[in-house]
Amino acid sequence: MNPRPAASLPATRDLDVRLLIRAGREPFTAIMAATDALAPGERLRLIAPFRPAPLFDIMTHRGFSATDRQLPGGAWEVIFTPIASPPPEEGLAPGSCPGAALWPEPVAMLDLTGVAPPGPKERILEVLDGLTPGDVLFALLDGEPGQILPELAMHGHEWAGNLSAAGDAYRLLVRKGAGDE
Repeated sequence: MNPRPAASLPATRDLDVRLLIRAGREPFTAIMAATDALAPGERLRLIAPFRPAPLFDIMTHRGFSATDRQLPGGAWEVIFTPIASPPPEEGLAPGSCPGAALWPEPVAMLDLTGVAPPGPKERILEVLDGLTPGDVLFALLDGEPGQILPELAMHGHEWAGNLSAAGDAYRLLVRKGAGDE
């Protein structure tokens, strides 16, 4: 009698960000680069020193489901698995909120070009504090806002963005969530 073949799991790429975090570096850029480098159907196994809850929403918008568990010793393992979903709206960066085209017009506009980090993140969060849930803020930045996005998700806000046609600025829309009230 032949044994039944084991079900084949999708390939998994590992990324351990504990050393980056211990060194005081922001792991978001490394996580997004690893996600972008995945082959179709490939999963990402992330190891972090804490449960990266703000990342779950961002990865959902990028078309991944998440399963997580705490490992012996306190670290967290999160497996991000691609899910079948519609492609992102044309022209928007991966991770952008689906349906952003239906958001209301921005009530606040910020030109943060030339402002050194962490200035843009601080200014965006400051302005969002004064808005009503559902209000939209528009910000123009020098480049992709990697460090801002997890912070927005952590506060319950949604975002959508893309590079300008010339590639010299990043346009970011943020819709205030109810999480800050």
